[in-house]
Amino acid sequence: MAKRVFLIVLDSCGCGELPDAADYGDAGSHTIRALVETGRLHVPNLTKMGLFNIDGIGCGTPVEAPTAAYGKCAERSRGKDTTTGHWEIAGLISTVPMRTFPDGFPEEVLSRLRKATGREILCNLPYSGTEVIRDYGREHMETGALIVYTSADSVLQIAAHESVIPVDELYEICRKAREIMQGEFAVGRIIARPFVGEYPNFTRTANRHDFSVSPFAPTLLDLLKDAGRDVISVGKIVDIFNQQGITEAIRTKSNDDGMGRTITLAGSRDFNGFCFVNLVEFDSSYGHRNDVPGYTAALNAFDAQLGALLPLLHDDDLLMITADHGCDPSTPSTDHSREYIPLLVWGKGVQPVNLGVRTGFSDIGQTVADALGVSAQTLAGSSFAREIGAIPS
Repeated sequence: MAKRVFLIVLDSCGCGELPDAADYGDAGSHTIRALVETGRLHVPNLTKMGLFNIDGIGCGTPVEAPTAAYGKCAERSRGKDTTTGHWEIAGLISTVPMRTFPDGFPEEVLSRLRKATGREILCNLPYSGTEVIRDYGREHMETGALIVYTSADSVLQIAAHESVIPVDELYEICRKAREIMQGEFAVGRIIARPFVGEYPNFTRTANRHDFSVSPFAPTLLDLLKDAGRDVISVGKIVDIFNQQGITEAIRTKSNDDGMGRTITLAGSRDFNGFCFVNLVEFDSSYGHRNDVPGYTAALNAFDAQLGALLPLLHDDDLLMITADHGCDPSTPSTDHSREYIPLLVWGKGVQPVNLGVRTGFSDIGQTVADALGVSAQTLAGSSFAREIGAIPS
């Protein structure tokens, strides 16, 4: 039985197209392979664990004796976004995809947003986050109008310069948008996107904030919290679950900061429960920007920090590393890709077995619950805790 379970989500680090990828426009996508093909990926810790031993991964060099249990998970939910992926990890299968707005938001939404905020609206199209502030930032600064945009995901994003609309005011605007985007207009997330600088050299800041729709049923986090376990969020986990089931939230500014906070927790906090970590920059800074070299360097940096984390883990700790979807930076698309997610499970008592292909991200959540001795019969998924020796056979 584990006392502490650490689950690190490498946001968007998929490991190959799912069988239905073509239905989502993602045939051929493979995020990790894109990094391997640069010739600059150096991830000795992930390699030793068995990343390239995963069935069908088709890239990298496998090792003879992996140090972790290894496998991959297929997504059962309809979608390929952050919210859907994390909710499935935590035991909820989304049978209906969250609504997207490929042509922008309808006038009914825009008029309600204007009335609620007293501001006009710019853009209202699917757009790259860096390009939208370049193309609309100057007009926004001159008029104070909100830059409202979306993507292929179920999101409404609002960008504003911090000198025009202070961060706290932007957050309040996004809360009003969250109230509007319910029912037939419900989207997974409302995202505040503050930026700074002068035209044309605008840059987004670390003050991003997500306002998610609440999970439609209790998740793994709720069950753990109700059972008296600690549920510590590192990064944007608290936003993805709209604060539900969280006992402590640690916000972060970057992947490096997120891993630093996780390393500190592992070395200094003898908590009893679950530490759920999201490293968003893989997705936001590199995947969506089609920055293959940047993504590669970021995974290299994570691997180095992983090397610092492992010696701090106790004999009864469990470490799991996975993703929530893909975002292949080598394809023309800048959006998420429908991919398998890798799964590595490490611990001093873990049997380094081949977990094969799991038929749902939710197997991860069931295993977390099993390892912590909490019943999760109301959730989807099948535990592999016995397969890896995390609980007695």
